[in-house]
Amino acid sequence: MTRSITKVVYKPDTQSTDEFIVVVNPEEYKKWKEGGETIPLTEVMDSFEIFFSNQGSQGILGKASKQQLENVFGASKDVDVLPKILKEGKEESGNSINTGNVATNLTKGSFAVDSKGKGLRGI
Repeated sequence: MTRSITKVVYKPDTQSTDEFIVVVNPEEYKKWKEGGETIPLTEVMDSFEIFFSNQGSQGILGKASKQQLENVFGASKDVDVLPKILKEGKEESGNSINTGNVATNLTKGSFAVDSKGKGLRGI
């Protein structure tokens, strides 16, 4: 099963590769951005996790530390930081994420683990 995702990417400085990323519900985010700031953040946000990457939004994402949030936004609580990211960040839509089965390359073997000590040489 796949579903569309939208992330909002906030770059504190145009010369920096540091980025803060949040995942939002696309329909509710559009309503919120168009002036419906009375919509609760619980409906706008997919999760209240604020991710950080110093490799761009396509790099490895980690959870932003309280110190990083404090240095950039002047606050470390998500409810204080999220509105600024949502207002000043750039929306990027993803095609989909896979939440079901993932196809594997079956030509590489059965991926069975041999726990009997015979190794990879067979029986």
